[in-house]
Amino acid sequence: MKKFRKVLDGLTTSSPASAGGSPSCGSAAGTPTAAPTPRELDVHETLMSEHFHICKTVRHGFPYQPTCLTFDPVQKILAIGTRSGGVRILGGPGVDCYSQHESGAAVLQLQFLINEGALVTACADDTLHLWNLRQRRPAILHSLKFNRERITFCHLPFQSKWLYVGTERGNTHIVNVESFILSGYVIMWNKAIELSTKTHPGPVVHLSDSPKDEGKLLIGFESGTIVMWDLRAKRTDFRIYYDEAIHSVSWHHEGRQFMCSHSDGSLSMWNLRNTAKPFQVTFPHGKSQRDGRKESCKPILKVEYKTCRNSEPFVIFSGGLSYDKAGRRPTLTIMHGKAITVLEMDHPIVEFIVLCETPYLNEVQEPYAVVVLLEKDFIVVDLTQSNFPIFENAYPMDIHESPVTCTAYFADCPPDIIPVLYSIGAKHKKTGYSHKEWPVSGGTWTVGSQTYPEIIITGHADGSIKFWDATAITLQMLYKLKTSKVFEKPKGAETGRSAELVEEDPYAVQMVSWCPQSRIFCVVGISAHVILYRFSKHDANTTITVRSLEVRLQCEMEEVISPSDTENTVCLTDPGGHSPQPQPPSPRSNMPDSARDSIPCLRVKDRMIRMPPGYQAELVVQLLWVDGEPPQQITSLDLNSAYGLLALGNCNGLAVVDYLQKTVILCMSTVELYGAADPFQRLTRSPRKNRQSTSDFCMRGLSNFYSDSKKRIRTSYQSKSRLPEEADGVGGQDHVNGHCTSPTSQPCVPGRPRVPGGPEGPRLSRRGPGRPPFRKAQSAACMEVSLPVSSLTEESRENSFSRSRSSSVSSIDRDTKEAVTTLLFAESYGRKSDALPTPCLWVGTSLGLMLLSSFSDYLLFPLFFIPLSGTVLMLKGSVLRFSFLDCAGCLIQSPYEVWRDVNAPEDPERPRRRKLVNFSPCSSQDAIGDGHLAVVCSERQAKVFLMPSQACLYVHNITESSFVLRADVVAVSNSVCLACFCANGHVMILRFTILTAIIFPVHRNASKIQD
Repeated sequence: MKKFRKVLDGLTTSSPASAGGSPSCGSAAGTPTAAPTPRELDVHETLMSEHFHICKTVRHGFPYQPTCLTFDPVQKILAIGTRSGGVRILGGPGVDCYSQHESGAAVLQLQFLINEGALVTACADDTLHLWNLRQRRPAILHSLKFNRERITFCHLPFQSKWLYVGTERGNTHIVNVESFILSGYVIMWNKAIELSTKTHPGPVVHLSDSPKDEGKLLIGFESGTIVMWDLRAKRTDFRIYYDEAIHSVSWHHEGRQFMCSHSDGSLSMWNLRNTAKPFQVTFPHGKSQRDGRKESCKPILKVEYKTCRNSEPFVIFSGGLSYDKAGRRPTLTIMHGKAITVLEMDHPIVEFIVLCETPYLNEVQEPYAVVVLLEKDFIVVDLTQSNFPIFENAYPMDIHESPVTCTAYFADCPPDIIPVLYSIGAKHKKTGYSHKEWPVSGGTWTVGSQTYPEIIITGHADGSIKFWDATAITLQMLYKLKTSKVFEKPKGAETGRSAELVEEDPYAVQMVSWCPQSRIFCVVGISAHVILYRFSKHDANTTITVRSLEVRLQCEMEEVISPSDTENTVCLTDPGGHSPQPQPPSPRSNMPDSARDSIPCLRVKDRMIRMPPGYQAELVVQLLWVDGEPPQQITSLDLNSAYGLLALGNCNGLAVVDYLQKTVILCMSTVELYGAADPFQRLTRSPRKNRQSTSDFCMRGLSNFYSDSKKRIRTSYQSKSRLPEEADGVGGQDHVNGHCTSPTSQPCVPGRPRVPGGPEGPRLSRRGPGRPPFRKAQSAACMEVSLPVSSLTEESRENSFSRSRSSSVSSIDRDTKEAVTTLLFAESYGRKSDALPTPCLWVGTSLGLMLLSSFSDYLLFPLFFIPLSGTVLMLKGSVLRFSFLDCAGCLIQSPYEVWRDVNAPEDPERPRRRKLVNFSPCSSQDAIGDGHLAVVCSERQAKVFLMPSQACLYVHNITESSFVLRADVVAVSNSVCLACFCANGHVMILRFTILTAIIFPVHRNASKIQD
């Protein structure tokens, strides 16, 4: 096995200097720099380079581009070869091993040394390899290279030490398996055929020993010539010349007759007593023509002839269909007596093998199953039942049933989540599988003592979501969710607007966000939509009502003129100057395509639908078309169940949604987030006509509530506190600055504004008593959001580009728009003057800017929302990840809501309440004032800030020649580190106190890997 190179790069022992000043970001890649620390940090780090070793544990999913298949009937394990030189060995559930040929040549054929723990592989580079399977990781013992001939077929008889190798020239070589060298015995093609034959018989396509006499070898040539060769006498017993090309040969167990499959779709039966002509020729799928002859059919690529004790023999073959209909799916035909069963496959058949009770060819075979390897699937057919059902696949081969478009990994999940998902998913599984046990049951597998719940979530191109149990290396599907059921199927002209955004797969999943504790699940689709799901063990009959919450905020900007000179912290003031626009026409209104506006890409179902137990849609947020332009795809998403807020962003701006009240509380362009603290100089365009500002009356209507909200004492976010879920109150108020209206409110008409009530009017407390509006447990809403559209025309500085994750490092797609690349809700310090942590939103953009803002006022009083104001920080490259550590260097988790079933029957004696869990930055009350550490990672750089002083403690320039694809802060061996996966195939592990890099080369070409 290849040993991975470990490099400890840029290790320094420099200690922080005096307070004040900022770090220099101009150091070379891999060289950390330390900024002054306001106080001594008590962070003990024990991680060293020798603690890390990257190794492959298991490979899940279907083998890519499979080429061949073999089976060991004694050990009951099978092996699959691939075009890239991989060998996948499978046994019982949990037994899965992957090996790779270093040459990368395609594997043409596999042969087990039955019951000996060894495997022979024949590759496209004309090399034979002998693998030892008895050790923990299979390894190659011997290799044999053919220099002058191309290998076409191999045969290894049971309990034999001789391997027969056929070549393209028609010769047959014999290899000693024990020494793995050529024996010198060669059956030359010109000796196998008659000397009077002037034509070459073609390559060897079949080799097999006679069940009756192992000293005789049957050789099949492509041209239709068949030769029985006597190995002892070194001569030919008989020769058969047939007009049609041969593809495969199968023996009867008595050794007196055999069957051949041909290129014209026929099967011929031959008897050794009379080899002049076949005693039977059949066209299983051929029709009789007028002249009495059978029509030609497609070639039968392989045939298996297996006998049974108490019934007629089985004849199983692939192909052989007639040419009369085009576009037919691949088939596997099972002939049992006079009954013919045709099994249609979804993908082309690569190879199939019939599993029999005995490994001896001279005994009655008694077939019981057929293993069928398809190009993109793997199935096993039960032959013991008349309807031939298939076995439920014991391996996760259907991961790529629909192409995987996103993945997410969750460790240390709540212990009850996996059984719950499995019990719900088991109710929706397909029926009709064979009731017998999985026939490939070989190998042994033991569960490790140190296991913890792991879940992998995959999103697919057809809009489906799959939850997988990845505990203890195995992978088992727990639950499947189809997001497309939320939408109506496009019809007629409606397909036009979605087709302009995505050519196909309009429901493809782009990213997911899951809170295992609250079981709230969010899905981002490629059609610029977000679906929020809640988990319930009970059925729900609900309507996904289309409620349009449209915010017509547009701010057209020119490109950046010049960046700021420094990366020092910039305090952000109130941006102000927002211009909400009048409500657009309804999406249901009839309008010409040229004037189509304020319409989502997909139409949500607006009728009563039944939602089975499991994840049930509660809210749909859709970005709208603006001025004939489709919405941009969503680039970032974060959800916090304790706050009840959902944030999403794209290259145009940011939107924050209150999913408890089903309202949009913020929608603004990326440039407007900074206000006067924008580190770049930008030129604004003149505003468009027919756009009337309504911010004045909205400010007057809600300004009186500000003083009351300031008087409230925030007592809701204590650790594991229980809060009332429902309350008394009246909705229907507008939010500040015209950023949104309540779902049931009428649109603001220019000239006739709807002013909310005064200070004596009804109020809502989000965390206190009172019923928040629109909190129906069995209803869901669809929100349509029109994000601001910004138009930037010139190149910016180094950070103003976003790369295609599938391109090479040197291939840069310069995009001048500033996109929101990452979002995170957390308990932090929005300003330097904050004494205690408050709920904050961290925003990272593609220009390397970080915006930090507190929204605690909104949580105290939902009718009031202050525009984002806080802190702007800067990094090199697009911001990828935020994370927080306490004073001792331990990871701080975000607060969450404990799961409760909203559809469960209510108990009048025990009213349902929201139970929230909050994690303080430090354990002791005295240490809270000391703040916490904020770790920020971008495509090129990583920084550690001390909050609330916002002092940059450590900086590390991760890379200059490449860029980081994914990054995360993880806990390893009672310590915390930053893990980065770069486009050059390196996994880098960084410690925090000195940001030292530990580099592991993992992939040769990782630029195509995103997750």
